[in-house]
Parts: sequence; C-alpha cells; structure tokens
Amino acid sequence: MRRFKFPARSIWLTAWTIWLFDFASKQWAISNLSATPKEVVGSLLRFTLVRNSGAAFSFATGFTIIFSLLAIAVIVTIIRFASVITSQGWLVTAGLLLGGVLGNLTDRIFRTPGFLTGHVIDWIELPHWPIFNIADIAIFSAATTAFVLSVRNIPPTTAVR
Repeated sequence: MRRFKFPARSIWLTAWTIWLFDFASKQWAISNLSATPKEVVGSLLRFTLVRNSGAAFSFATGFTIIFSLLAIAVIVTIIRFASVITSQGWLVTAGLLLGGVLGNLTDRIFRTPGFLTGHVIDWIELPHWPIFNIADIAIFSAATTAFVLSVRNIPPTTAVR
C-alpha cells in the first residue's frame, strides 16, 4: 500500500470537493427553484427550495446560533486531529464530515437573516423524507462510514512500531 507524505491531504480534497458541489448546487437551486416542487422523477425525486433555520429535518429552528457554534467546534476538532489519522477510511470520513459541515456553516454565516443565524438552503426531496442538500448527504455518508469502520474495528490511527 502506498503511503502519502501528507496522508491528511485526502481530508482537504474530499472536504473541498463536497463544499464546492454543495455551494454550486445551492446557487443553482436559488436561481432555478421555488417552494413549488419541481418533479424530476415523478414523485420519487423532486426539487423544492426550502430555507431551513434549524438542524436536520428543521429540528430546533430557534437554536441556529448553537448549531453554528457546534459546526465551528467540529471543524476545529477535525483540523486539530487530521494530521494523526492514518486510516484512509477515516480520512475520507473526516473529509466528508468537514465538507458537509462547512457547506451548511457557509449558509449560516453568509445567508439571511445574518451572521451565524443564516438559513441553510435545502432543495432535494424524496418521498416521506425531509428536504435536504449535498452537505447533508456528505454528513450522513460520514456518519454511516464511521459506523461501518467502528463495527469493523478499524481505528483512525495505527500504532507506530
């Protein structure tokens, strides 16, 4: 197996890619969608513009500042520990989480109503599921991957011998 000189670079590449696609898709959604659902694949997949002031599933809409501060704490923690992660799976997981959190935090910082209280842009709708975005997909994927890695007993770091 090839070892990178800077193994943490996959975190930054993954995070940057997620953030870029999330940002671009939200800009597209703002320009092209409305609160009226646009059917893409019948009722199976629809695009609907929603401005979410809460957490996932519009939970706790009055606590936007708390979610923003929690996102900042997650980002700082990932940056702090990125250099010691040696497992490629955990590097990708950290990158997915970082990209997703950065994507939604970007909305909370720069969108209305204001700094750290902005609404997150959600636009992908599936039946019987809350409307979400690419950042949410990345966060969910990171959680799922972390669960699988944990069940398989794959640690984020390996002891140096």
